[in-house]
Amino acid sequence: MWNVYIIECSDRSLYTGITNDLAKRIEKHNNNEGAKYTRGRGPVTLKYSSEFETKSEAMKEEIRIKKLPREQKIELISL
Repeated sequence: MWNVYIIECSDRSLYTGITNDLAKRIEKHNNNEGAKYTRGRGPVTLKYSSEFETKSEAMKEEIRIKKLPREQKIELISL
């Protein structure tokens, strides 16, 4: 299973990514070993995740979410 996730950084910015091991990926973000964007912005908090059968499906959803304005991402998180 693949997860699309949104995390909130300590500066309140949002980051969207995909992974096949969500717990491990969040740990990496919090240890400054995750995405370049999140380094120095920790700690991060998981705000949203959704599961997909394939990496391809997850990547399509990640791209869709990344194109959303911040306000719509916040709406998605609050569902």
